[in-house]
Amino acid sequence: MIGMTLPTFCQVVLDCTDARRLAEFYRELLGLVYRPGDEDGDADWLVLRTPDGLPQLAFQQVDTLPAATWPDGPVPQQLHLDLTVPTKAELEAQHERALHLGARLLRDRSDDPDEPLYVYADPAGHPFCIFVG
Repeated sequence: MIGMTLPTFCQVVLDCTDARRLAEFYRELLGLVYRPGDEDGDADWLVLRTPDGLPQLAFQQVDTLPAATWPDGPVPQQLHLDLTVPTKAELEAQHERALHLGARLLRDRSDDPDEPLYVYADPAGHPFCIFVG
């Protein structure tokens, strides 16, 4: 492997039936910005970046997508995003924001003394967690 160029991580791509809606959810939740041209561009493929331009998430339009039923059903989560905040107070503030933006609460472990967290489904049904870390 000496001298070999290894692949580098670029972004996570989420399939969804409403790419614009899901991109807007994560743009608001994480404070991201659209890649130039995606603000009003084609909604079949949208990319969000950090304000300083690093790629983060992309959204690919699909016709149908079986919603994850995890943790209690036959359709596994397949992928989930872990998001962290520094304090329990910030966890509660972000919990309210996530719900306001359209997340659906799947599990409340906010009282866990070792790792307080909430598990949600985003508007397309993809699970994600926010925890103190």
